[in-house]
Amino acid sequence: LTSLPLCHPQLEGLCSFLQLSTCPEPFLVRFCSWLLALTPDLSYTSAAILAEQLFLRRVLSLTQPPSRHLMAALTSFCSKYSHPFCQVLVAVVLQEPGEGAEQTKLMCELVEECLEPHSVQLVLSQILEVPLSEKLLPVLQAVLGRQEVLPPELLDLLVLTLCQQAPAFATSLNYAKLVTAVLTAYQSQVS
Repeated sequence: LTSLPLCHPQLEGLCSFLQLSTCPEPFLVRFCSWLLALTPDLSYTSAAILAEQLFLRRVLSLTQPPSRHLMAALTSFCSKYSHPFCQVLVAVVLQEPGEGAEQTKLMCELVEECLEPHSVQLVLSQILEVPLSEKLLPVLQAVLGRQEVLPPELLDLLVLTLCQQAPAFATSLNYAKLVTAVLTAYQSQVS
């Protein structure tokens, strides 16, 4: 894939031909291992297309915790290509309406265990671009649990968003935990 000069439609066509979006999960793990071994690394665009083709449909359709095969494939792909993964998959999951309990748990686990610090900041900025909901509060909590140093402008936006959203979450325990976490982790920067 890296040595072939494939353009985006060709790569999408190849993914469709190989039926990557519906392939059995054990094959998905082997395919991701093969992708990670490629040299040179995939381009950003190729990794984004593959993240969408390999994982988006599977993650959006979760109604129970992901299988160990799917989790292994997600974490291995995410460990090397976390930025395109976040741009494609995390952004869509965060914007999906509804409860999405399994998707929320998965996003929390990926934030806590797999994403690079710059990708954790990307997830935070993606969350702050959409209206806050109960579904997003645990993901925000996971982001803060990483205790990454946030750029001042991102921290300011987080605090502003939490202040503006306070009336909507007046009875939310998750919101109260989140505000406490922000005040604890960033007490010197928050006035």
